[in-house]
Amino acid sequence: MSDRLRSILSGTKHHPHTPRDRRKLLPLSPAARQSATPVATPGHGDHAHSATPAHGDHARSGAAPAHGDHGSAVIPAQRDHAHGSSDAAGSTLGDHVPSALKPVGTPDAAADTAQPLKGRMVAASDGTRNELKIDAPDLASAPASGPRVVRRRLDGGPMAPLKLASGCDRRCAFCAIPMFRGAFISRRPTEVLGEAHWLAENGVRELFLVSENSTSYGKDLGDLRLLETLVADIAEVPGITRVRVSYLQPAEMRPTLLAAMTSTPGVVPYFDLSFQHASGPLLRRMRRFGDSERFLELIAQVRAAAPAAGIRSNVIVGFPGETEEDVDILCDFLSRAGLDAIGVFGYSDEDGTEAETYDGKLDEDTIAARLDRVTRLAEDLTSARAESRIGDLVEVLVESLTTAPDDAPVAGQTGEGRAAHQGPEVDGSTTLVGLPEGVRIGDLVSAKVSGSDGVDLIAEFAAVVNPQDDRPAANLTA
Repeated sequence: MSDRLRSILSGTKHHPHTPRDRRKLLPLSPAARQSATPVATPGHGDHAHSATPAHGDHARSGAAPAHGDHGSAVIPAQRDHAHGSSDAAGSTLGDHVPSALKPVGTPDAAADTAQPLKGRMVAASDGTRNELKIDAPDLASAPASGPRVVRRRLDGGPMAPLKLASGCDRRCAFCAIPMFRGAFISRRPTEVLGEAHWLAENGVRELFLVSENSTSYGKDLGDLRLLETLVADIAEVPGITRVRVSYLQPAEMRPTLLAAMTSTPGVVPYFDLSFQHASGPLLRRMRRFGDSERFLELIAQVRAAAPAAGIRSNVIVGFPGETEEDVDILCDFLSRAGLDAIGVFGYSDEDGTEAETYDGKLDEDTIAARLDRVTRLAEDLTSARAESRIGDLVEVLVESLTTAPDDAPVAGQTGEGRAAHQGPEVDGSTTLVGLPEGVRIGDLVSAKVSGSDGVDLIAEFAAVVNPQDDRPAANLTA
């Protein structure tokens, strides 16, 4: 660092950091990645300290892990030290930590009446500092997720994301994600299930399985159909009432996965299919597969298995080389697809991607005009799709409650939540009216759809399907 500063001060031109292409950090073969030299992977446990599991560990997990033992192979064990005890060198435990940073109520190190703290021991990885006991008893059950840091929930909502994998092996011409996320690598089933149990113990009712490409889960673990069994295992975790899978690659959808997502109890029939466009020639230019007819066939298969299934997608307009005919094909596809939610994005170059080098770039005004055209169509289509659900009975996960004022047109308690076809944050929500006393956040209720507003629904309470249990969210108060 000092040499670099001196060189800059002497007039040498500073060269900014050039990030490495993370796709080259792991072996090309997916099967060789789990046993490769450990590479820090976001959202994964410490594989440096755990051997590659036997092939049998990739099947259904069987018994759930014991309480508090989720990820125990990589979480430091709790030790029964009291604040104020001394190590072999005679120094006081935690004396290197400033008083202002110690938990509230921690006695001073020199006090004669030092009291033990609840919680767990935390030590520096290099072993050069003493340990400090943190007054947070919930941390003892935190899962192994990422480097040796403790993970805690930041809110008490009934939905939480659960990471399946990191990286992507696809080479879409417009996408820079593989360069900074790296090659695709799955989290192991036992690790995912351990975190699912931990989240359920802390008040979560719905788990949203996330990754850059969920349909690839398990290919580096020797079982490309591992997702089909994993979602069933997660749905059986006590306290979990819903499992939802995000980001499905249309080219990798398979009959067994479609069946698992439409027939497994607890797994909602929700299909987040990334079509990106519908023109076959333009999709090949994007380095993607499919076309309008193939995508419509896939949607028909979903609807045949689950007529009320939620299907969402994202599309890009203004990609280099896109013609008016391509846009017409896209609009025709969207008009026939009956999607519940559509995200429309205007193309822009991403540094280092193949598409950045393409000719046939469209000017900003053309891209903006096409973006406006397709966005307005998407809004009309998704509004019509929501309106078609009027009269249906839907199951809604209650996420917020409000007591109506005395002069409100509808008296009593109202709520906000999501039906099975509505993903978190981006797919709209359902307003619940006529809720009786006793309904709580986290309850799963049935309601009859009585109206719609854009992609949002309005529904009248019918019954409580699955009430929230009294499981405490201990980690929210430490």
